[in-house]
This record gives sequence, C-alpha cells and structure tokens, in this order.
Amino acid sequence: MSTIGIGVQLYTLRSEGSKDFKGMLRKVAELGYEGVEFAGYGGLEPQELKELLQQLGLTAIGSHVGIPRLKENLQEEIEMNAAIGSKYVACPGWFKEGRTQDEFLEVVQILQHSSRRFAEHGIAFGYHNHSFEFEERMGEETLFDAFFSALPPEELFVELDVCWAHNAGLDPVDVMKQYAGRTPLLHVKDLRKEDGKLLTVELGTGEVDLKPILAAAPETGVKWFIVEQDECQNPPFDSIATSREWLRSSYR
Repeated sequence: MSTIGIGVQLYTLRSEGSKDFKGMLRKVAELGYEGVEFAGYGGLEPQELKELLQQLGLTAIGSHVGIPRLKENLQEEIEMNAAIGSKYVACPGWFKEGRTQDEFLEVVQILQHSSRRFAEHGIAFGYHNHSFEFEERMGEETLFDAFFSALPPEELFVELDVCWAHNAGLDPVDVMKQYAGRTPLLHVKDLRKEDGKLLTVELGTGEVDLKPILAAAPETGVKWFIVEQDECQNPPFDSIATSREWLRSSYR
C-alpha cells in the first residue's frame, strides 16, 4: 500500500465553501479524501477548525498563502496553520506583470522571512507554480529555477503543479526528477483544449499523461497527491469524486 496520501486543494470547491464551509469539509471527508489544502478558512477560528478536522478524520496538509498575506498577516497564518497541524504552507504564485530583477529579490526576501518564521513551528514552506514560471526568465534561468536557486531546499520546497508544467511544454516527470527530494506536494491536474480555450478537467479525461507522473512520485519523494481544478466543467463535488476514484484505481 502506498504511503502517498490523496488530498484536495479547497480552491476547487470555493463556490460550495462560500455557502457552507463546514458542510464542504464534511462532504470532502465523505468522498474519501484523506487531507485538505486550504485557500482560506471559511471564517473559522483556529481551535474550531482544528476540532472539526479531527471530527472528520481529515489531515490539514497545509495552506496556500499569497504574498500580500505573507507581508501583512503572517502571524495570523502561522497561528492558524500551527493550530490545525499543517506540515506545509505554500505561496500560490507571484502574480504580477513586468516582473523585474529587483522585484524578484524583494519577493525572495519575503519568502525567506516567511519560511524561517513557519519553520519555528515545524512547518515547511514552498512555492506553487503556474505555466509562466517556466516560460519567463529571470537572468539566465527560468523564473521557476530562479526561485529554487535563490533559496535552499530547507527554506523552499517545490509544490509542482503538473498540469501547468505540461502546458508550458515540459515533461513533469523531468521536473520531478530534477527536484527529487524537494517536492513533497504534487498538484495532480488534467487539462483539455477546446475551441482555443484551456479547460481544467477531471483526472484521466484530458491530455496530461498522468500515469508516468504517479509512477515517478515515490522515487522522487512525493508525500501527497493533491487534486485541484481551477474551474470545474461539472458540479465541483462530482468532479473531485471522479478524480479521486481515478487516482484510487490508477495508483492504489
């Protein structure tokens, strides 16, 4: 039996969570997910959320925390993630047009400071990619490689989104091997292009060759598969149920 857990990034369920956050978590547990990655906490206090996760048997894998909150609300994020037992927190991306070298260095300082503060509570800190980090350059490196060259593995782990690596023209397995031992969290996502539009779809229904990615996960140090769809093409709970079943049948 694999030791790699199956979780879901709750951004996928943001419409449901905005209506009934606690009910959303209950449904996730009912669908058989083992863990959740947060993108906001539904207005719950740390102790309340901790107790709810315990009741539901869900592991708090971690959270996505954007650069603005890292700058302005870091202590709140530390308190929440320490309370609920998160092992990981990741910056979901650096979303800015016209990124300069000086701005890059400022962001690296924010990430490093955040990482060191989270580390005081036993929480690892990382960065989650989209396509642009592979497509843009910062000096002689891609922006993706520049981030992970600027900070050592113990201060910045890789949360690889395989869909966006594929979309940028890379083989995700090659990236996993390049960063073996540094990629504990893998966003497992599929895509399909229709009428010039890129659609995120349920696992196994798109163009990403996912099975070699799953096969490479144990040897590269992956601890969690995290299902995420930026936009669901079907009702979100149906989508994550389909993706979990595909993962279960394809990997376990």
